[in-house]
Amino acid sequence: MGDERVTDRIALWVIGLVSSLVVVAVGFLLLGRQPQIDAIHNVSVLPVVNAFLNGTSAALLTAGYFFIRQRKVTAHKTCMLTAFGVSSLFLVSYVIYHYQAGSKPFAGHGWIRAVYYPLLISHLVLAALIVPFALTTIYRAWRGQFARHMRIARWTLPLWLYVSVTGVVVYWMLYHLVPRP
Repeated sequence: MGDERVTDRIALWVIGLVSSLVVVAVGFLLLGRQPQIDAIHNVSVLPVVNAFLNGTSAALLTAGYFFIRQRKVTAHKTCMLTAFGVSSLFLVSYVIYHYQAGSKPFAGHGWIRAVYYPLLISHLVLAALIVPFALTTIYRAWRGQFARHMRIARWTLPLWLYVSVTGVVVYWMLYHLVPRP
């Protein structure tokens, strides 16, 4: 029992460190770095790739939930680990895009701004929170701590699903809601 607690503490420390580094790196890209647009690196397709990855993650999370409700553990595990992989690909693509292109300002006017900005802020805050939640949830399943896994998964799943779905909605609002001049 003592060795397991030490292993858990180390794992949670590593999860906290990794999560913090991800949040700091993304925060720096969004707030602290001026993009250097380079004709060699055309990243204009990445927002649609990111929306696709977010949508895929949402579908996998939903399927994984239904599989575990049917006690299809292997299918659940496959969906959830694939959702984690897809979300990780999203993060890499997101970082590459924002490193190269910076952030696109929202062009909507009027009442839609009162919808877009709270949605964006809730998406960003929960996206930062989902990193340690997802890593901890996966770690607990991997260690066979299923009671603890289920307790945190009850929070992780809806938060992760919200982040995935709102990622697609934010993309749509940013790139397709406002007509181009």
